[in-house]
Amino acid sequence: MRREEGDKDASGQDKRSAGVRSMNSVLSTLRVFEEVALRQPIGVSELSRATHIPKSSVQRCLVTLQQAGWLRVVDPKHARWGVTMKALALGLRGAGEQDLREVAGPVIKRLGAETDETVHLGLRDGEDYVVVAREDSTHVVRVFLDIGTRLPLQATSAGVAIMARLEPAEVDQLLRRELQEFAEFPMPDSDELRREIARTAERGYALNISSSWYRPHVSSIAAVVTNPVGQPIAAVTLSMPEIRYDSAREKDLARAVIAAADEISRLISSV
Repeated sequence: MRREEGDKDASGQDKRSAGVRSMNSVLSTLRVFEEVALRQPIGVSELSRATHIPKSSVQRCLVTLQQAGWLRVVDPKHARWGVTMKALALGLRGAGEQDLREVAGPVIKRLGAETDETVHLGLRDGEDYVVVAREDSTHVVRVFLDIGTRLPLQATSAGVAIMARLEPAEVDQLLRRELQEFAEFPMPDSDELRREIARTAERGYALNISSSWYRPHVSSIAAVVTNPVGQPIAAVTLSMPEIRYDSAREKDLARAVIAAADEISRLISSV
C-alpha cells in the first residue's frame, strides 16, 4: 500500500515537473517573440544576450514561432528574424478595425477637405491592400472604391508605397505573384514596378500618373502608414481622375498625403 502511494506521489511530481517545464518553455517563447518584435531584424546571438536564454533554446523558440506563422527570416544571409504580417494584422485587429477608422477618420477627412479629392485608407493583408476607410470628393467625377475592396499590392500606388518600405527579399516574393485576374488591364511588369518602388523609396511617396495600371485614367499619390517599430502596415491614397491631375501641384499634394500618413502612424502608436 505504501509502495503504491509512493508510486502515485512520484507520478504526481513528474507531472508537476513536466507542467513547470512546459510553462517555462511557453514563457521563453513569448519572451523571444517580444524581443524580436521590439528589436527586429535580430539574430540568435543578440536575442540570447537580450533574453538571457541559451542560444539553442532561442533557436528552438524561433523555429516554433516560424512554424506557427508569427516569425520569419527577414535577412537569410545573416540569419536575422522579424515578425510576420500575421502578427501585425492581429495587433491591429486587437485594437479593432473600427478603432482604426475612428483614429484615422478625422485625418483623412481633413485631407479630403484640403484637396477636394477622394482619400482612401487601406491595410496591408499579406499580398493584398484592403480599403477600410474613404473620404469622398465633392466633384461629380471622382474616384470611388468600395470599403472592403481587396487589391494586389502590385496593382496600386498604395501597394507600391508599402513595398518601398519592405525588405528586398519580401518584395521579390510579392512580385512573383501572378495577377491572372488583372490580365485584361495594362499592368506594369515586375521590372517597371521595381523601378517605381525605388523611386518611391527615394522621394517618400508613390505616384501613379500613367495608364499602365489596373485603373487607367486615374492618378494617385500614396504614402505609407507604419506601426510603432516602423514597419509598413497601411497606406493613405489621394486619388483623382487623370484629367484633373496637375503636375504643378504634385509636391504640395504629396506633402499633404505624407503628413496625413505620418499623423495616423503617430496616432496608432499612441493607442
